[in-house]
Amino acid sequence: MSSETVWSIGELAERAGVTVKTVRFYSDRGLLPEAGRSSGGHRRYGPEALDRLHLIRSLRTLDLPVPEVERILDRDDAIEDVVAGQLREIGSRLTALRWQEAALRLVQDCAPEERAARIKLIGAVSVPPSTAPLARFWRRWLPVRLPARLVSTIVEHSVPQLPEGPTPAQVLAFTRLHAFVTAPCPGTGNGQPAAHRPDGGRPDVLYDGLVEAYSLASPQLRADRAPRAGEALDCFVSAYARSYGTRDTPDFRRGLSGQLAADPRIDHYWNLTAEVTASPDPTPGATHDWLCAALDDQIAGAAG
Repeated sequence: MSSETVWSIGELAERAGVTVKTVRFYSDRGLLPEAGRSSGGHRRYGPEALDRLHLIRSLRTLDLPVPEVERILDRDDAIEDVVAGQLREIGSRLTALRWQEAALRLVQDCAPEERAARIKLIGAVSVPPSTAPLARFWRRWLPVRLPARLVSTIVEHSVPQLPEGPTPAQVLAFTRLHAFVTAPCPGTGNGQPAAHRPDGGRPDVLYDGLVEAYSLASPQLRADRAPRAGEALDCFVSAYARSYGTRDTPDFRRGLSGQLAADPRIDHYWNLTAEVTASPDPTPGATHDWLCAALDDQIAGAAG
């Protein structure tokens, strides 16, 4: 290598358009290859160091942390993992900013007398928000004897997917939902409906059946059909009957209708969930109400 292609630290910095401090920083971390040393022991660099410095600057322009840049320089196959991780982080930051913007508009656009209450609701929620409190709410509410796989299924269907770019109305609905699930839960026991805790029954059988019944009824709701008898209702009632270890009879259906109607409900949760998601898909709560209405209509028709 000729002396014309070997540069001092200052010359390399000038060619790269950076400061000497920057070159020294990367050189001290072992990221810039040295071409040798001067007679006085000073570092000398060649074209390879200049190319490496340009690459480092390009990667840093993408806001990649220095340790991640080192990974890319050490391993050619690391760039995909590093870039994917950076994209996830940026996505999380963007989501946080969108929620923050919608929350600020929520405060800006409300009446002065509502402002303090809204700020209090917003202040109780992290940004970006977490659905962990909602999951904990359901894990407390569900019977303790349910198998873990069934609990996971129910929680997955009951905890809404949050929008990445919410409207102010969705932010308000979620903050109210968060306040609801973190407030003390009144009612018997953990607030579970009595029909969902059959004495001596099988909660696992009941909830397995309810998951199936809701799946059968959901297309009816999406098609905007009125509550009606059919496979979904039969599956719904059968879940309760099997959990009690009894048969599905007209008398059982009449008794179940009265029991379900008298149970404490969490319609408020489902109404807020529907507002948060703004989805055409029915919530499990809406599906449950549809099935209860179908049962009531069937019993009324039989009585008439």
